[in-house]
Amino acid sequence: MKLFTGLVLCSLVLGVHSRWFSFLGEAYEGAKDMWRAYSDMREANYKNSDKYFHARGNRDAAERGPGGVWAAKVISDAREMIPRVTDFLKHGDSGHGLEDSRADQAANEWGRSGKDPNHFRPPGLPDKY
Repeated sequence: MKLFTGLVLCSLVLGVHSRWFSFLGEAYEGAKDMWRAYSDMREANYKNSDKYFHARGNRDAAERGPGGVWAAKVISDAREMIPRVTDFLKHGDSGHGLEDSRADQAANEWGRSGKDPNHFRPPGLPDKY
């Protein structure tokens, strides 16, 4: 009986342990997906492509699994929060930049939900992206 109880407890611990590592791996790969989308956006330097790259990075990260979804949300929220704080310090409670931030967050959620980021793709953006 003690052996059986020990085996059950070990399998539970190892099962949770492996899921935790899986989550961390997904989060790491999701963060890399977000960085790749950001790097591509900077490289493309293409007018009105911001929302496309937001949606693409979030979609790619979310496809990794729950860890990727978590990483995409944390990174996206931080990315939108920092400019909001600096805008508040510069412009006060004027709402400066709020509309663009909301549009970015809508594109982020669009991508995380698995929808096609090409919905935001601007005409003429090179096929490389």
